[in-house]
Amino acid sequence: MPIPSKLQPWFEARQRFRLSHTHIQMARELGLNPRKFGSLANEQQEPWKRPLAEFIAHCYSKRFGRATPEIVHTLEEVVKRAEGQRSERKKRKASKEALPAGDMADCRTK
Repeated sequence: MPIPSKLQPWFEARQRFRLSHTHIQMARELGLNPRKFGSLANEQQEPWKRPLAEFIAHCYSKRFGRATPEIVHTLEEVVKRAEGQRSERKKRKASKEALPAGDMADCRTK
């Protein structure tokens, strides 16, 4: 299963910074940029910073008022769902194109 290019940085960030599926989903919901995690996860050189996973959890609880998302979707599930929706759209489009030209006039709203 190919990984969509917009989700690739999230897969890399999860592996590089050893984040859980929950932390990745929280970061995505917060709108964080996975390419900027390197500057956020710098607690060895800057001891006053929180570890990245703790920072994400703190920001999430501050913004949404709960510690974790109610339902956690892994990146793999997100990719699978997107592929399913894409194939469903292709099927609908193919079936729409298969109709004769005369039948298309009946489908339009008046």
